[in-house]
Amino acid sequence: MNHSDLLAKAPSLASGMAAADHSPDAQLAQTRHRAALVASWHIAPGSTVLELGCGQGDMTAVLAEAVGPTGRMVAVDVAPPSYGAPVTLGESAARLAAGPLGPRIDFRFSTDVLDPSVDFPDNTFDHVVLAHCSWYFTSLGQLRDTLARVRPWARRLWFTEWDLTPTSDDQLAHLLAVLIQGQTEAAGSHGQGNVRTPFSREGLLRLLPQAGWTADSSKPVETAELQDGDWEITACLDLVGSDKPLAALPEPVRQLVLSQADVLRALAKPHGNRTLAAYTITAH
Repeated sequence: MNHSDLLAKAPSLASGMAAADHSPDAQLAQTRHRAALVASWHIAPGSTVLELGCGQGDMTAVLAEAVGPTGRMVAVDVAPPSYGAPVTLGESAARLAAGPLGPRIDFRFSTDVLDPSVDFPDNTFDHVVLAHCSWYFTSLGQLRDTLARVRPWARRLWFTEWDLTPTSDDQLAHLLAVLIQGQTEAAGSHGQGNVRTPFSREGLLRLLPQAGWTADSSKPVETAELQDGDWEITACLDLVGSDKPLAALPEPVRQLVLSQADVLRALAKPHGNRTLAAYTITAH
């Protein structure tokens, strides 16, 4: 499906998401971002796709549209259906399943592909996709093992994540919010946020060969419409404003985090903070 066709379908895809009932503009921006990605990935109608870290299905819906009625999607997430707010993963999946894309999608929540009971024959899938989900992993080792586990199952990998390298000063607040959350996790204070193991694009390129993948290309991805910078800044300030997460940190780390939070408050705007750019990498 070409770029213009998939982008033209973004409004209808977004309106079919359960989260659109609460934040229609934000949902449309998220769907348009993913539609632009998938349109550049050469995923043909009839393709089979394994999506890891599907969450509420923002990317799942776009991929299901791209593969068409003869394609097949298996959408996997380690979280249970009850996870998420104001819409849970299960509620969002149920909305998608009840719509025209439902027959193409097999949602599998509470599923870890590192569990030996989860298995597929070699080359079951044309594509495996990870989109804005890899910072949820508890460690780079877990991500490496996951990518190695799925390597025999799929012919091609499409991977998208935020780029830690800012391109302008007004992205520094988002960057700092990400790094603070990553530091608290690395120091042993484990939460339920979106950011647990942030890593650079270069870090991923070093990791892929360890998992048996060979990178073909790496491209920047525009994110100007997205509100993730605001969301992560809010999540970070909520984190450092809570006594319990900070109490679990070694005192030197706690003081470092508090000082960085002071800088974040000075940098961040009440809303409209510019989001970091993203990148997409394809591998075989």
